[in-house]
Amino acid sequence: MDEVREIVKNIKNGTLKPVYFLFGEEPYYIDAISSYIEKNVLAEEEKGFNQMVLYGKDVTVDDIVGNAKRYPMMAERQVVIVKEAQHLSRTIEQLTDYVNNPQPTTVLVICYKYKKLDKRKKLYKAVKANGVLFESKKLYENQVSEWIRKNLQSKGYGISHKAAILLTEFLGTDLSRINNELEKLQFVLPPKSEITPADIETHIGISKDYNNFELKKAIGERNVVKATRIINYFSQNPKDNPLVLTVSLLHTFFAQLLQYHGLRDHSPKSVASTLKISPFFVNEYQTAAKNYPMKKVSAIVAHLREIDVKGKGVGANSITQADLLKELLVKIF
Repeated sequence: MDEVREIVKNIKNGTLKPVYFLFGEEPYYIDAISSYIEKNVLAEEEKGFNQMVLYGKDVTVDDIVGNAKRYPMMAERQVVIVKEAQHLSRTIEQLTDYVNNPQPTTVLVICYKYKKLDKRKKLYKAVKANGVLFESKKLYENQVSEWIRKNLQSKGYGISHKAAILLTEFLGTDLSRINNELEKLQFVLPPKSEITPADIETHIGISKDYNNFELKKAIGERNVVKATRIINYFSQNPKDNPLVLTVSLLHTFFAQLLQYHGLRDHSPKSVASTLKISPFFVNEYQTAAKNYPMKKVSAIVAHLREIDVKGKGVGANSITQADLLKELLVKIF
């Protein structure tokens, strides 16, 4: 993310601001920036007296201000990092007066995860005027595979498109979790490697042949044999392949297919943009649309909702996951 790189670059060059307010739904970048400040702004011998980490659930805004107003000891500046500051959401506006007149020898970092700062309020305007305001936004699922590619590229690795999609399908949009798995791969694979689905299967444990990505593709192609084989594998490995995830992904697929049927422009660029999918997948929707007319897709969406309810134990306490998966396939085909 360019904004993150710019913030880190400025810190590295010694251009520090007195306040960094990091907020938003995606914790990965908030952690990345705060961690960089924690590790790099002060020398190791300065940290004992001049670096403090506070937690929002344990302090008040007055505590934060009191610590921020201290003078550094035998150092040019001090660093105060407030983690989990979202616990102070009811009183966070009380920080406004300090931000309007911050201690110039203090670097105050506020990690305000999973929440937004109201642009109409005084605190937002004060941070924008006197510090760094950074919103960490969640990536859409169709953006994650590109993020994986760029992340690995910056560290000297490559990854096949299918391998990136496999990680996204299995891990979702949680960038911290994805980054942890990528670090495992970098630990065992030599630099400049091209990561493949086989590498992911070997080192992370995600099957390259039996996963929701392949199931969705088989169903779209009306490949009953392959879909049944995958469903049987899921039935034998329920912990690694929870029903709720399978139903959720298929529901998204068929809801998008319903949207596809309603499009006037079926060009790859238009489909990818409207459905918010990678252009790589457009042909799958084109194939599925031929196999499932709009009326059939509507019925399948209804069936998926019914299976989802049963999977959560409503009116189907004695039905196993294996039986629900088989019922699902029968209703789709």
